[in-house]
Amino acid sequence: MQELDIERRCIEIIAKSKLLPAEAVTRDKTFDELGIDSLDKINISFEVEEIFSITIPDDALGSLRTVGDVVDGVVRLRQSTSIESAAPTR
Repeated sequence: MQELDIERRCIEIIAKSKLLPAEAVTRDKTFDELGIDSLDKINISFEVEEIFSITIPDDALGSLRTVGDVVDGVVRLRQSTSIESAAPTR
């Protein structure tokens, strides 16, 4: 999955969670601007984890402030998962 596809999916998840049009959710929007509170953030993270088959570390969840943070985090986690699964087992 390409980064633009990841971004589109993250935007859809976030927009759906707050009943916003996807056009209102952009990479540079902060969670505060979108009215996303800590409970919303947890619910969004659960859906993101399920959709992308990743696990967001609890300590990373607190540092997410923008839509771009979510997208970048998903890209990094998917890359590390791909690298780990490609590593030979001993």
